[in-house]
Amino acid sequence: MAIVTRRAARRPRDYVRVSGPDAEDFLQRMVSNDVTAGEVVDALLLTPKGRVIAPLRIWRRGSDDFLLLTEPGLGDAVRSTLLRARFAAKCEIELERHASSIVFGPGEAEGVPTQDYGEPAVEVLDADLEPTLDDDELERLRVEAGTPAWGAEIDEKVLPAEAGLDERAISHTKGCYPGQEPIARLHHRGHVNRRLRQLEVESAQPGDEVAWNEKIVGRVTSAVPGRALAYVRTEVPDDALLRIGPAEARLH
Repeated sequence: MAIVTRRAARRPRDYVRVSGPDAEDFLQRMVSNDVTAGEVVDALLLTPKGRVIAPLRIWRRGSDDFLLLTEPGLGDAVRSTLLRARFAAKCEIELERHASSIVFGPGEAEGVPTQDYGEPAVEVLDADLEPTLDDDELERLRVEAGTPAWGAEIDEKVLPAEAGLDERAISHTKGCYPGQEPIARLHHRGHVNRRLRQLEVESAQPGDEVAWNEKIVGRVTSAVPGRALAYVRTEVPDDALLRIGPAEARLH
Protein backbone atom coordinates (compact mmCIF):
# COMPACT_ATOMS: atom_id res chain seq x y z
CA MET A 1 0.00 0.00 0.00
CA ALA A 2 1.37 3.42 -0.95
CA ILE A 3 2.22 5.90 1.81
CA VAL A 4 0.23 9.10 1.27
CA THR A 5 0.47 10.92 4.62
CA ARG A 6 3.99 12.31 4.21
CA ARG A 7 4.99 15.33 2.16
CA ALA A 8 7.06 13.78 -0.57
CA ALA A 9 8.31 14.51 -4.07
CA ARG A 10 10.10 12.64 -6.82
CA ARG A 11 13.84 13.37 -7.19
CA PRO A 12 15.35 12.28 -10.53
CA ARG A 13 18.85 10.85 -10.13
CA ASP A 14 21.61 8.75 -11.65
CA TYR A 15 23.48 6.32 -9.39
CA VAL A 16 27.00 4.90 -9.47
CA ARG A 17 28.29 2.20 -7.12
CA VAL A 18 31.95 2.14 -6.08
CA SER A 19 32.74 -0.95 -4.02
CA GLY A 20 35.69 -3.12 -3.10
CA PRO A 21 38.66 -3.14 -0.72
CA ASP A 22 40.19 0.01 -2.26
CA ALA A 23 36.91 1.93 -2.71
CA GLU A 24 37.50 4.40 0.13
CA ASP A 25 41.09 5.21 -0.82
CA PHE A 26 40.16 5.52 -4.48
CA LEU A 27 37.28 7.94 -3.86
CA GLN A 28 39.41 9.91 -1.42
CA ARG A 29 41.86 10.50 -4.28
CA MET A 30 39.16 11.38 -6.80
CA VAL A 31 36.57 13.68 -5.21
CA SER A 32 36.74 17.09 -3.59
CA ASN A 33 35.49 16.22 -0.11
CA ASP A 34 36.64 13.89 2.66
CA VAL A 35 34.68 10.66 2.23
CA THR A 36 35.74 9.55 5.73
CA ALA A 37 33.98 12.54 7.32
CA GLY A 38 30.62 10.82 7.69
CA GLU A 39 28.11 8.36 6.31
CA VAL A 40 26.92 10.96 3.77
CA VAL A 41 29.05 13.72 2.25
CA ASP A 42 28.53 16.14 -0.61
CA ALA A 43 31.41 16.27 -3.07
CA LEU A 44 32.38 17.23 -6.61
CA LEU A 45 34.04 15.33 -9.40
CA LEU A 46 36.29 17.91 -11.06
CA THR A 47 38.49 18.37 -14.09
CA PRO A 48 42.20 19.09 -13.46
CA LYS A 49 41.33 22.77 -14.03
CA GLY A 50 38.78 22.71 -11.20
CA ARG A 51 35.65 22.69 -13.35
CA VAL A 52 32.66 20.57 -12.36
CA ILE A 53 32.11 17.24 -14.09
CA ALA A 54 29.35 16.23 -11.69
CA PRO A 55 28.01 17.10 -8.23
CA LEU A 56 27.81 14.05 -5.97
CA ARG A 57 26.14 12.99 -2.78
CA ILE A 58 28.22 10.07 -1.52
CA TRP A 59 26.45 7.57 0.71
CA ARG A 60 28.58 5.03 2.53
CA ARG A 61 26.42 1.89 2.61
CA GLY A 62 29.16 -0.32 4.09
CA SER A 63 32.84 -0.35 4.94
CA ASP A 64 33.79 -0.79 1.27
CA ASP A 65 30.51 0.05 -0.49
CA PHE A 66 29.65 3.58 -1.64
CA LEU A 67 26.68 4.80 -3.66
CA LEU A 68 27.24 8.04 -5.59
CA LEU A 69 24.01 9.95 -6.19
CA THR A 70 24.34 12.41 -9.05
CA GLU A 71 22.14 14.31 -11.49
CA PRO A 72 20.09 12.71 -14.28
CA GLY A 73 22.22 12.05 -17.33
CA LEU A 74 25.55 12.29 -15.49
CA GLY A 75 25.91 8.68 -14.37
CA ASP A 76 27.82 7.60 -17.48
CA ALA A 77 30.20 10.57 -17.22
CA VAL A 78 30.88 9.82 -13.55
CA ARG A 79 31.49 6.13 -14.22
CA SER A 80 33.74 6.70 -17.22
CA THR A 81 35.78 9.39 -15.43
CA LEU A 82 36.35 7.10 -12.45
CA LEU A 83 37.15 4.09 -14.63
CA ARG A 84 39.85 6.02 -16.52
CA ALA A 85 41.59 6.82 -13.23
CA ARG A 86 41.13 3.46 -11.49
CA PHE A 87 44.35 1.81 -12.72
CA ALA A 88 45.25 -0.90 -10.16
CA ALA A 89 42.71 0.13 -7.50
CA LYS A 90 40.70 -2.90 -6.37
CA CYS A 91 37.16 -1.60 -6.73
CA GLU A 92 34.17 -2.03 -8.99
CA ILE A 93 32.50 0.98 -10.60
CA GLU A 94 29.04 0.28 -11.95
CA LEU A 95 25.76 2.05 -12.61
CA GLU A 96 22.81 1.17 -10.42
CA ARG A 97 19.10 1.71 -10.95
CA HIS A 98 16.99 3.22 -8.19
CA ALA A 99 14.15 5.70 -7.71
CA SER A 100 14.63 8.60 -5.28
CA SER A 101 12.02 10.54 -3.35
CA ILE A 102 12.42 13.48 -1.00
CA VAL A 103 10.47 13.04 2.25
CA PHE A 104 9.95 16.11 4.43
CA GLY A 105 9.65 16.37 8.19
CA PRO A 106 11.93 15.59 11.13
CA GLY A 107 12.10 11.89 11.91
CA GLU A 108 9.62 11.03 9.21
CA ALA A 109 11.69 8.41 7.39
CA GLU A 110 15.12 6.83 7.27
CA GLY A 111 17.22 7.91 4.34
CA VAL A 112 20.02 10.13 3.11
CA PRO A 113 19.78 13.55 4.83
CA THR A 114 19.47 16.54 2.53
CA GLN A 115 19.64 20.28 3.20
CA ASP A 116 18.72 21.22 -0.35
CA TYR A 117 15.19 22.40 0.40
CA GLY A 118 15.50 24.61 3.46
CA GLU A 119 13.78 22.29 5.93
CA PRO A 120 14.41 18.86 7.45
CA ALA A 121 14.20 16.18 4.77
CA VAL A 122 15.70 12.89 3.68
CA GLU A 123 16.17 11.26 0.31
CA VAL A 124 14.85 7.69 0.27
CA LEU A 125 15.48 5.09 -2.41
CA ASP A 126 12.97 2.67 -3.90
CA ALA A 127 10.24 3.51 -1.38
CA ASP A 128 6.54 3.05 -2.11
CA LEU A 129 5.73 6.73 -1.74
CA GLU A 130 2.91 8.67 -3.34
CA PRO A 131 4.17 12.19 -4.23
CA THR A 132 2.27 15.01 -2.57
CA LEU A 133 4.44 17.79 -4.06
CA ASP A 134 4.85 18.32 -7.79
CA ASP A 135 8.01 19.41 -9.61
CA ASP A 136 7.12 23.13 -9.40
CA GLU A 137 6.60 22.95 -5.65
CA LEU A 138 9.92 21.18 -5.13
CA GLU A 139 11.62 23.74 -7.35
CA ARG A 140 10.20 26.57 -5.23
CA LEU A 141 11.63 25.01 -2.09
CA ARG A 142 15.04 24.66 -3.76
CA VAL A 143 15.12 28.25 -4.99
CA GLU A 144 13.95 29.62 -1.65
CA ALA A 145 16.72 27.62 0.04
CA GLY A 146 19.31 29.05 -2.37
CA THR A 147 20.51 25.60 -3.44
CA PRO A 148 22.33 25.49 -6.81
CA ALA A 149 21.18 22.90 -9.34
CA TRP A 150 23.01 21.21 -12.19
CA GLY A 151 22.12 22.75 -15.56
CA ALA A 152 20.91 25.98 -13.95
CA GLU A 153 23.50 27.21 -11.46
CA ILE A 154 26.13 24.49 -11.92
CA ASP A 155 27.85 23.49 -15.15
CA GLU A 156 31.34 23.05 -16.55
CA LYS A 157 31.80 26.85 -16.80
CA VAL A 158 31.04 27.66 -13.16
CA LEU A 159 33.72 27.78 -10.49
CA PRO A 160 32.61 25.84 -7.37
CA ALA A 161 33.26 28.87 -5.14
CA GLU A 162 30.95 31.02 -7.26
CA ALA A 163 28.06 28.66 -6.47
CA GLY A 164 28.96 28.37 -2.77
CA LEU A 165 29.94 24.74 -3.27
CA ASP A 166 33.23 25.30 -1.47
CA GLU A 167 31.23 25.56 1.77
CA ARG A 168 29.50 22.18 1.48
CA ALA A 169 31.33 20.00 -1.01
CA ILE A 170 35.07 20.76 -0.67
CA SER A 171 37.61 19.89 2.00
CA HIS A 172 40.63 22.18 2.11
CA THR A 173 42.55 19.84 4.44
CA LYS A 174 42.33 16.43 2.72
CA GLY A 175 44.86 14.95 0.31
CA CYS A 176 45.20 15.52 -3.41
CA TYR A 177 42.43 15.05 -5.96
CA PRO A 178 41.93 16.21 -9.57
CA GLY A 179 41.32 19.96 -9.57
CA GLN A 180 42.71 20.57 -6.09
CA GLU A 181 45.44 22.99 -7.17
CA PRO A 182 43.19 25.67 -8.74
CA ILE A 183 40.63 25.21 -5.95
CA ALA A 184 43.28 25.72 -3.26
CA ARG A 185 44.85 28.65 -5.10
CA LEU A 186 41.52 30.45 -5.29
CA HIS A 187 40.71 29.66 -1.67
CA HIS A 188 44.00 30.89 -0.22
CA ARG A 189 45.09 33.68 -2.54
CA GLY A 190 42.26 34.70 -4.81
CA HIS A 191 38.62 35.67 -4.95
CA VAL A 192 35.69 35.17 -7.27
CA ASN A 193 34.16 38.09 -9.17
CA ARG A 194 30.58 36.88 -8.84
CA ARG A 195 28.56 34.76 -6.46
CA LEU A 196 25.23 33.01 -6.50
CA ARG A 197 22.67 35.17 -4.70
CA GLN A 198 18.99 35.02 -3.86
CA LEU A 199 16.85 37.87 -5.13
CA GLU A 200 13.44 39.10 -4.08
CA VAL A 201 11.62 39.99 -7.30
CA GLU A 202 8.01 39.81 -8.37
CA SER A 203 8.72 38.04 -11.62
CA ALA A 204 11.81 36.88 -13.52
CA GLN A 205 12.95 34.28 -16.00
CA PRO A 206 16.22 32.35 -16.35
CA GLY A 207 18.54 34.36 -18.58
CA ASP A 208 17.18 37.76 -17.50
CA GLU A 209 19.88 40.36 -16.89
CA VAL A 210 20.33 41.94 -13.46
CA ALA A 211 21.12 45.67 -13.54
CA TRP A 212 22.47 48.06 -10.91
CA ASN A 213 23.11 51.74 -11.55
CA GLU A 214 22.34 51.11 -15.24
CA LYS A 215 25.10 48.48 -15.47
CA ILE A 216 24.60 44.76 -16.05
CA VAL A 217 25.92 43.02 -12.94
CA GLY A 218 24.39 39.58 -13.17
CA ARG A 219 22.06 37.09 -14.78
CA VAL A 220 19.13 35.05 -13.45
CA THR A 221 19.61 31.28 -13.39
CA SER A 222 16.38 30.06 -11.74
CA ALA A 223 13.14 31.79 -10.80
CA VAL A 224 9.80 31.18 -9.12
CA PRO A 225 7.15 33.82 -8.36
CA GLY A 226 8.64 36.24 -5.82
CA ARG A 227 12.14 34.77 -5.71
CA ALA A 228 15.07 34.12 -8.05
CA LEU A 229 18.64 32.88 -8.05
CA ALA A 230 21.25 34.82 -9.99
CA TYR A 231 25.00 35.18 -10.32
CA VAL A 232 25.72 38.74 -9.21
CA ARG A 233 29.05 40.57 -9.18
CA THR A 234 30.59 40.76 -5.73
CA GLU A 235 30.94 44.55 -5.74
CA VAL A 236 27.16 44.96 -5.58
CA PRO A 237 26.26 45.98 -1.98
CA ASP A 238 23.72 43.94 -0.03
CA ASP A 239 21.28 46.87 0.15
CA ALA A 240 21.44 47.70 -3.56
CA LEU A 241 18.24 48.33 -5.49
CA LEU A 242 18.47 46.17 -8.59
CA ARG A 243 16.38 45.86 -11.70
CA ILE A 244 15.40 42.82 -13.71
CA GLY A 245 13.69 44.18 -16.77
CA PRO A 246 10.99 46.57 -15.52
CA ALA A 247 10.84 44.93 -12.07
CA GLU A 248 12.68 46.05 -8.97
CA ALA A 249 14.74 43.44 -7.12
CA ARG A 250 16.70 43.22 -3.91
CA LEU A 251 19.28 40.80 -2.61
CA HIS A 252 17.77 38.45 -0.05
